[in-house]
Amino acid sequence: MKLRLTLWLLGWMLKRALRRKPRFRESLTEMRGLDWGIATEDLSIARHYRMSPRGIHTGRGLPVDLDLELRFADAATALRILRRPTQQAFLDGMMAGTVRLVGDSADLQKLQKLLKQL
Repeated sequence: MKLRLTLWLLGWMLKRALRRKPRFRESLTEMRGLDWGIATEDLSIARHYRMSPRGIHTGRGLPVDLDLELRFADAATALRILRRPTQQAFLDGMMAGTVRLVGDSADLQKLQKLLKQL
C-alpha cells in the first residue's frame, strides 16, 4: 500500500513541478519528453509516467513502449531506494540484483536530473 501511494504521490509532484517550476519545464523541453515506469518484478505494483513539455500523464501498469523501466525485487526495496534516489543507491541495488533497469542508462541519468528539481 505504501509503494502505491508513493508512486501516485510522485506523479502528483511531477505534475505540480511542471506547473510551478520553470527550470523543470526547461529541462523537460530539452529532453523532448520521457516515458518511464516503476514496478516490482512480479508486476503486482506498477505505474508509468508519460512526460512531455505539454503535460504529464500517469497510469497503472507498464505499457510495452516505455523508454525506461525500473524494476525492484519487492515493495520494501523499492521504497527504501526511492526515498533517497541517489545514483549510488541504484548502482548498489543493481549490483545486489534487487534493482533491474530495462532501457537505456542515459535515460536513467536524465530522469535523475529531473527528479533533483522536484
